[in-house]
Amino acid sequence: MSVPERLRERLTALSPLEIDIQDDSALHAGHAGARDGGGHYRLYIVSAAFEGRNTVARHRLVYEAVGDMMKKEIHALAIRAVSASDAGK
Repeated sequence: MSVPERLRERLTALSPLEIDIQDDSALHAGHAGARDGGGHYRLYIVSAAFEGRNTVARHRLVYEAVGDMMKKEIHALAIRAVSASDAGK
């Protein structure tokens, strides 16, 4: 299973209404994190779990769901986490 597929699987814990994962690893070839095997990813996720939470709290929820993937498989994760009521803005 690819890293984006595993990431998507882990994020099901947040019951996403929409999710988009982009692999930007090729843009960072030669970077120290890339040499160690960790990829660079961009995440857009919409979830009711984010309702009423600020950006830091939303990112914490994402990192909790992703767990140990941040230690090896993911070197950098750019997150845009929005609630369902924010999605159309």
